[in-house]
Amino acid sequence: MAKFDGIFEIQGTLKGMTFYKTKDGLLIRTKGGVSKDRIAHDFAFQRTRENGTEFAQLSDCGQLIRKGLGGMLKLAKDRHMSSRMMSVLSKVKNLDTTSPRGERKVAIGLADQEGKNLLRGFDFNNGSRFDRVFRSLYTLDTTTGTFSVDDFLASEMLSLPEGATNVSLSVAAGLVDFETGDYVTAISPKTNLAVSDPAQPISLAPAALPTGTGYLFFYFLLEFFQEINGEQYPLKNHAHNVLTLLEVTDA
Repeated sequence: MAKFDGIFEIQGTLKGMTFYKTKDGLLIRTKGGVSKDRIAHDFAFQRTRENGTEFAQLSDCGQLIRKGLGGMLKLAKDRHMSSRMMSVLSKVKNLDTTSPRGERKVAIGLADQEGKNLLRGFDFNNGSRFDRVFRSLYTLDTTTGTFSVDDFLASEMLSLPEGATNVSLSVAAGLVDFETGDYVTAISPKTNLAVSDPAQPISLAPAALPTGTGYLFFYFLLEFFQEINGEQYPLKNHAHNVLTLLEVTDA
């Protein structure tokens, strides 16, 4: 490690040397670390390679789920959503007790009911969680994807953020095959209600469930709006919207 004393203050890496600022001034160190070739072939790094392979698989699975949500995800997510999902998927992967280390798979872990339970209730916007915002009893028919409430009263059954005048509700059913990388999603029409509306039954369903191999993911989206001069505007840039994974089933 050397101390840099020059005309220009440099920070970062230049020609294999890293310049960084400390309380003692600007210091230099050469770029170090283990080579990629050694990590790829040295027996001492076998566990590192196994962990890397499984991490890549988790990343692919998380990406498939997010892709399957399409535009819904843009309406309700927090900045730590991807890392939170990776953490849950890692626990699901650990339920694969048949594959050797380095080859354990989310798809096999989900075959176990415990794996499905781990993902059930995942909130994509942790700042607006389903169980804190939606206070009504509901039913979900996983044979049709129908989400229903007998007498829905927004003013009493939702934790309404300040300024909300309207809400929009929708559901989606996403089919994901982690083995092939295929996904397809069916989304219901949106039901828009004023928070002052009287109690009424609601029923949300996609036209038909996707068919194929893999797993079915059932989602619920709740959006808040503020009406001004007859026009509805998303409330606070979607910060209060809810997007949750209600259920996971075998396809």
